[in-house]
Amino acid sequence: MTKGNKHTPRREDTEPWYRQFWPWFLIALPGSVVIAGLSTLYIANRYSDDLVVDEYYKDGLAINKELGKQAAAEELGIAAEIKVLGRRAQVRLVGAIAPGDLNLRFSHPLEADRDFKVALAAVAPGLYQSDIPADLSPNWHWILEAPDNAWRVDGSLSATDFIAVTGNSLP
Repeated sequence: MTKGNKHTPRREDTEPWYRQFWPWFLIALPGSVVIAGLSTLYIANRYSDDLVVDEYYKDGLAINKELGKQAAAEELGIAAEIKVLGRRAQVRLVGAIAPGDLNLRFSHPLEADRDFKVALAAVAPGLYQSDIPADLSPNWHWILEAPDNAWRVDGSLSATDFIAVTGNSLP
């Protein structure tokens, strides 16, 4: 009398390893992490923010000059109010301003490649305007400078600085 079954057939795998599920599952786990890492690296390089300045030391030295220009504007009593009318910027200035065109720079808060500069022309005493090449939105920074760089006024656009324009008429 025999105890148990001594003649139990052994299971033999007849398929090679590359035709089985588990090896590919175990290879896919680290493989997906490598693909996700490479995708993240591509996104980080392609859509990087321009928050860090490459030449921070030179920019730091230039800040002192810019502060001097702002102080000169304060001494002259120069203040500016900017309104955006569709694709036109309108600047109202008060203070001791020599007649002439002014320079207005707009800079995007995150993307330096969207920054641009326009020349403002006087349309009335203390009122300047220019067409702008791009749409603006709140939080864009602006810098208004004299043509001789003697003074500078800067600020940031808010929602109240935008005036809706219907048709081609401007107020």
